[in-house]
Amino acid sequence: MLVSAKSQADILDVISNLSSDEVFTPPPVANAVLDLLPEEVWSDPKLRWLDPGTKTGVFLREAARRLMDGLVETIPDEDERREHILKNMLYGAAITELTSLMARRSLYCSKNATSDKSVVKMATPAGNILFERVEHDFNDSGRCTECGGSKEQLERGEERENYAYAFIHKDGRNKMSEVMDMQFDVIVGNPPYQMDSDGGTRTMPLYNLFVDQAKHLDPKYIAMITPSRWMAGGLGLSDFRKEMLSDTHIRSLVDFPDAGEVFPGVEIKGGVCYFLREKESAGTCDVTIVRGKESYGPQPRDLNEFDVFVRDGRGLEILHKVREQDEPSLTEILAVDKEFGMTSNFSDYHRQRKPRTINIYANSKGTRITGWIEKAKINKSAHLIDTWKVLIPQAGSDGGKQPPDVVLGRPWVVGPPSVCTQTYLFVYSDSRSASESVESYVRTRFFRFLVSLRKISQHATRSTYTWVPQQEWDRTWTDAELYKKYGITEAEQAYIEEMIKEMPE
Repeated sequence: MLVSAKSQADILDVISNLSSDEVFTPPPVANAVLDLLPEEVWSDPKLRWLDPGTKTGVFLREAARRLMDGLVETIPDEDERREHILKNMLYGAAITELTSLMARRSLYCSKNATSDKSVVKMATPAGNILFERVEHDFNDSGRCTECGGSKEQLERGEERENYAYAFIHKDGRNKMSEVMDMQFDVIVGNPPYQMDSDGGTRTMPLYNLFVDQAKHLDPKYIAMITPSRWMAGGLGLSDFRKEMLSDTHIRSLVDFPDAGEVFPGVEIKGGVCYFLREKESAGTCDVTIVRGKESYGPQPRDLNEFDVFVRDGRGLEILHKVREQDEPSLTEILAVDKEFGMTSNFSDYHRQRKPRTINIYANSKGTRITGWIEKAKINKSAHLIDTWKVLIPQAGSDGGKQPPDVVLGRPWVVGPPSVCTQTYLFVYSDSRSASESVESYVRTRFFRFLVSLRKISQHATRSTYTWVPQQEWDRTWTDAELYKKYGITEAEQAYIEEMIKEMPE
């Protein structure tokens, strides 16, 4: 055995996460990812494996367990087999000095791989688990050219961790290549997810950089866990999303809208997924979505069918029926973000009405409020001031991780002259009756279902309404009428109503 018997608790099952980016992988999850790999990898002694962002070493440890079983016929002697696996097959790049010690303890049973306690005597104390301090490459604007982190945030002095992950920095890869051949056949792991930036108000994704670099090394297989936000949103992920959706070598994808089902106690907006990429195989991708004890799939999918990924394949036939009508998108009469130039925390308005002021609609501590602002202060989109509006809160539920979901906040019909802060998007029209018709439409499950297909986090941006068609604004819309118009079957209606709840008054 590489580690102690299962009669005692596995420390990697109960260890706490260090931070939001250092999400430790429970052994059952690591094994679920490894299960995506074809069976023949466990009996091939020539393969070289890398975990490019190792933390506890769980992926390498569980791979070692499987290789010990799979290589019995090729290398019958147990000690010789163990030595070959640990010396010639398994490698890791730790993300911090602390995690390098944890990973060595998991793989070698010793923090010092040359000690008498190590299951195999390695050539150096680090063994094949590398950690050396790497430096960021900051540009003139104070940003790292490789990970996007800020100099102010990350240049902390030699005694503090600077989070310059070796695998995604040239300096780090150079140091890795000095001690290991950078030709790998299998790259597996759960890379760091993000880096706080701009004072903590925004986060820069990092996992995409690990996936991109893994592809650059051109291994036979890549199997990784990442957040799912890349499927339909996320800061700085547009190019990554296009690359992933167009990559026909991604053959398996398992998606969890609720990340807590994979990492108990950890909140990751939009959920998490794991995938398998096979260099020598191309085609459709087998997609499975998992919610609690229920899963749907694997279903063969063309990831590149749309500009974003529709997570639950059961919604595709409904979407196809709607798009076949070739109707104008609601986005044509939907405001853009910050239409009037005012952010959500805009406060330069009056709580009492004054001369030459108009209504402004905002939100304060979760409460809808009405104020007044001088019309002369509105210097953006002034032509929309005198329209009727259906205000829709941008913040809603969190990507449908626990259906049935309301998806959007309650709409609000307001008349002219009026403006609003970034808290709201709005559909504009030229009459009260038209806006009341729009409001009835927004309240339908059908409308909010179409929004949900593109909504992966709490905020419903303008693009999430792309697949919502415009209607005739001459009636009160109901789900029954919309189901009839688009030929939605009873089974499809039941699915919509399973996913989307009635909107409260």
